[in-house]
Amino acid sequence: MAFLDGVKRIWNIFKGEDQDPIFGPSVGSSYSSRPDRRRSIGFLNDRSIVTSVYNRIAMDVASVPIKHILLDKKGRYKADADSKLNLCLTLKPNLDQFPSGFRQDIAMTMMERGEAAIVPIIWSSSDGLGFDVVDVMNVRVGDITQWYSQKVRVSVWNEEINARQEVVKSKRLIAIAYNPLAAVMNEPNSTLQRLIRKLGFLDSVDEALSSGKLDIIVQLPYVIKTETMRKKAEERREAIESQLKGSQYGIAYTDGTEKIIQLNRPAENNLLKQIEYLVDMLYGQLGITPEVMNGTADEATMVNYHARTVYPFVDAIVESMRASFTYQAVVDGTATIRYFREPFKFVPLSNVAEIADKFVRNKVMTPNEIRNGIGMVPSDDPEADKLANPNMPEPTTSESKPLPVPSRRPKISTKERDSQNGT
Repeated sequence: MAFLDGVKRIWNIFKGEDQDPIFGPSVGSSYSSRPDRRRSIGFLNDRSIVTSVYNRIAMDVASVPIKHILLDKKGRYKADADSKLNLCLTLKPNLDQFPSGFRQDIAMTMMERGEAAIVPIIWSSSDGLGFDVVDVMNVRVGDITQWYSQKVRVSVWNEEINARQEVVKSKRLIAIAYNPLAAVMNEPNSTLQRLIRKLGFLDSVDEALSSGKLDIIVQLPYVIKTETMRKKAEERREAIESQLKGSQYGIAYTDGTEKIIQLNRPAENNLLKQIEYLVDMLYGQLGITPEVMNGTADEATMVNYHARTVYPFVDAIVESMRASFTYQAVVDGTATIRYFREPFKFVPLSNVAEIADKFVRNKVMTPNEIRNGIGMVPSDDPEADKLANPNMPEPTTSESKPLPVPSRRPKISTKERDSQNGT
């Protein structure tokens, strides 16, 4: 019977009477793809290199962890906060996203719209108006559609109705992260917007070239100067078009005195050179290089890219959430929101041993912290959790016995020494 009771507790999600009905009022509306996922605003972004640049920066921003932490009396990081907000930032921000996807969504919204609204869906407050945020249980990224003096209208995903919904809330409640590179990305005549327009023109030219036109000229054996001859030439052109359309293999015949001239290529323009110039300018203004995009950048290039491009985005995100979600705690100096850099992220494997030795000898990190940073399990040795220089002997403690002092013979005069020797 005990075995049967254990078997009864094993459930199959695809079997049983308690399955949710495939069609029914309890399921609600449905979509063929994930509806809350962010997509590019315009069709030009999807057809150009702009989306790849957005995605590269957003992925690097998403790789930087953000935590809600507690501070000691000197304002230093003491421990992770035991709060729902920290669970949102490190485990599950909402029903559909994980922390890395949530951070990537914020970065994509900032780059496409110039700002991102980080909206608390469920939160606790200490006042009756809900302006003073104590803790956040559910948070999503929204688009600001209207600005007011004290409030904003935000379009945010409502998981209860399975659709986007617009709400008007105070700016004190919503964390608004502004794009630090908005002058390069979002201004009407910025480098990125000019590049998008030029790429749109280039796509239009490519579509015209690949639209199925033959681009040929038929030279007729007579001069076309009168209306009658022009009408005759037009009839001849329509006859050739009719032959080509009606033929299975696209073959037509002409008179022996007629001459066919094939246009090999259209008139050239300088669009491609302008686009290449704008791409180089955009990369320089964003702090990106072609090596960063294709993954062949060295350590110095990646450090420069993160310092100029990635961390300004992370700073804007953290500062906005800090001001809206943990304002009072930051003022009191008890808690804050902070992002953490991975010290060994861009370090080659050949330099890890030297850096680890310097960190341990100078009492910056313990051996177990070094092992954790390079992906190894902590050691069980209690010495591995101590900040100590392994190359130096440990100082004696007050409980240890003092070292014996060698005895010294008292000084005697010459006469006394001679009398002792019997002289």
